[in-house]
Amino acid sequence: MNPLLATLGGKLTERWLNSLVLPGALFLATSAVGSVLGHRHWHDVDRLRTALDELAARPALDSTGTAALLVALILLASTAASLATQFLGGAIERWRLRFGRDPLSRARTARRARQWRHRDAELTLAIEQAVGGTTGSGGAGTSPDGALARIQALTETRDRVALREPVRPTWYGDRMQAAADRVEAAYGVDLAVLWPRLWLLLPEPAVRQIQSARDSFGAAGRLTAWAVGYALLACWWWPAALAAVGCAVVARSRARSALAALAGLIEAAVDVHGRELATRIGLVSPETPGRLTPDTGDDMSALFRKAE
Repeated sequence: MNPLLATLGGKLTERWLNSLVLPGALFLATSAVGSVLGHRHWHDVDRLRTALDELAARPALDSTGTAALLVALILLASTAASLATQFLGGAIERWRLRFGRDPLSRARTARRARQWRHRDAELTLAIEQAVGGTTGSGGAGTSPDGALARIQALTETRDRVALREPVRPTWYGDRMQAAADRVEAAYGVDLAVLWPRLWLLLPEPAVRQIQSARDSFGAAGRLTAWAVGYALLACWWWPAALAAVGCAVVARSRARSALAALAGLIEAAVDVHGRELATRIGLVSPETPGRLTPDTGDDMSALFRKAE
């Protein structure tokens, strides 16, 4: 038992250091440097060296107890800073996936919807021109390869706004909404009520893949929270703005990739295991061949809602 406890304790300590202490300690060190240098002396290394020498020369630091207490306070402050960013990161996740019923969110949704419809109209026109063999906007004929490349480019441009006409104020919310809409269109089932039941029968590899994508999206939210912290620190020491911008850019890229992967995996789980769930609850006979039909999907939704 003792070796097991030692192993578990070592893993917990390593995880605590990597996920809480190190990011918080880096932020505290940056804050300390910024408070010493400020805007006027932002690159004055000699000023920083002098401050460190003065701190090291204080008699109180010669005491072992004082040094240990200082280390403990640094660890606690680092952990507190990391826990604060985790809390803020969770709020950022909810903000990204929000429906947005306030006036500002509704205005943003309307603006994104107009942008999507404009790009969708351009794509529709390009498809019609390619099918009809008409000339492009410049009056010259377009080769099939050129028309296909233009259609692909316009499709990617539209999909950067949303896969379907936006109904939420953010790309993240619309991506998850698109997954639910596509599942309902294909199988007639409400993804919100289906997913908790489907999750219970997913095999371990699928669970790991989905959980990994979900964790990546959460990590991107925490990185965005660190960007907010460094942006606040830039009010006292402007080089911290560079760290804030870097964290924000990386966080946005990771969040979009993680959420796109998560939405795709959720759709794939319904595609592969949706009929298995219908079989488990007795709506489809195991001997009956075929795919999950919209009628069965409607029955599943009605059953899972429990006549709400």
